[in-house]
Amino acid sequence: MKFSPEKYAIPDNPMQPFIDPDELWSYLNNTKASKSRVKEVIEKSLGKNRLTLEETAVLINADDPDSIEMIKKGALRLKENVYGNRIVLFAPLYIGNKCVNNCLYCGFRCENKEAERKTLSDEEIIREVQALEDNGHKRLILVYGEHPEYSADFIADSVRTVYATKKGKGEIRRVNINAAPLDIEGFRKVKAAGIGTYQVFQETYHPDVYLDYHLSGKKRDYVNRLVSLDKAQEAGIDDVGIGALFGLYDWRFEVLGLVRHTNHLEACYNVGPHTISFPRIKDAASLKIPVKYQVSDSEFSRLVAILRLAVPYTGMILTARESPEVRKEVMNYGVSQIDGGTKLELGAYSQSLNEKQNLNREQFFIGDSRSLDEIIEELLDNDFLPSFCTACYRLGRTGEHFMEVSVPGFIHNYCTPNAILTLSEYLTDYASEKVKEKGWKVIEETKKKIANRQLSAQVEDRIRRIVEGERDLYF
Repeated sequence: MKFSPEKYAIPDNPMQPFIDPDELWSYLNNTKASKSRVKEVIEKSLGKNRLTLEETAVLINADDPDSIEMIKKGALRLKENVYGNRIVLFAPLYIGNKCVNNCLYCGFRCENKEAERKTLSDEEIIREVQALEDNGHKRLILVYGEHPEYSADFIADSVRTVYATKKGKGEIRRVNINAAPLDIEGFRKVKAAGIGTYQVFQETYHPDVYLDYHLSGKKRDYVNRLVSLDKAQEAGIDDVGIGALFGLYDWRFEVLGLVRHTNHLEACYNVGPHTISFPRIKDAASLKIPVKYQVSDSEFSRLVAILRLAVPYTGMILTARESPEVRKEVMNYGVSQIDGGTKLELGAYSQSLNEKQNLNREQFFIGDSRSLDEIIEELLDNDFLPSFCTACYRLGRTGEHFMEVSVPGFIHNYCTPNAILTLSEYLTDYASEKVKEKGWKVIEETKKKIANRQLSAQVEDRIRRIVEGERDLYF
């Protein structure tokens, strides 16, 4: 059936749908993937050039073992060239789980009468943030259901509460948002509160499949969600995050949908997404999802590597939905951000809840419930450099300015030194003795790789100042 954009269009709204399922399927069905062509596409990506839909389809259709291995090795090489070996750490903080939507994959959906609804008060937010600071976190993403209570003003107020909360040497230096689409004025309000990235995930890019999963509520409006980050850009938020929920539809289509969304943002605003997320369906309360499109571990590792190559400059987020084993492998294929010490139940950080996960209190099942310190230890053991850096946000290296330094590959001149400094803070203030020992060894080895002697000396001086008590030093 021929795609009809007018079926999904918003009357009198210039922001119209830019996803044509027939176009995406045409690329998937008609693109050849010889080994020589796969190699050509990988080489283009290694030149830090974003791939076209056709080139991405080449990688998707390359399903022989040799080609898949080439893709994975290329993704690792690209990640090292652009970001070095650093992995940025953050934590999600759920502010409220009230929701008017009825989405079949989500434990917060309004139809789930067993869900225990809660919205954190200012006092509870402060307690949660203090608990996160006690563990060493510097970056949070605040998560909200879609509900009239969670207005732009409410979101902005909670952001300001988080920033104002400091305990000991702890502070949150960057707050990102995962919430429902806002209008342009609403986006301006949350921008004024000092947010970093605003995430809106399309879940599935196929408009008809989208309607099958979103039965009612504001989220049922496919186009409103699709163009929501256009509104954010119009409001001055040039730092946005996109994502798809893998398992709702064919993973190959969703990968092309993410690349098409990237193309759209670049064409219209001269800046692509700051981050791409690729969560997989996990258990949730009364989950009602067919297994037809379930993504296997091997397919998951492939799609992550393909996305890394398709959009070289974009941060890629791997969440605690996945098991420690899957996370350990997939981080080798281009991931740049992960969460650690994650708890999804509202109020769980300050209460130190260690009981079995209760899906009526959480959005979905957590696959990796290890502490932040345990995750950092594994990163160190696997030659990654843990980072809590927020310098780019605070120095204005976002949006188009971020692309100016990240696309050519110069961003690692900032990232590695700043990662060293934030890890030095963590080791000094929060780490266990075992992690301290491993962390300082990794820092010493990393400093040796800084070719610029003047920069190396500056890093050394700032580490000394951190150990002596100064905080928040960055390049």
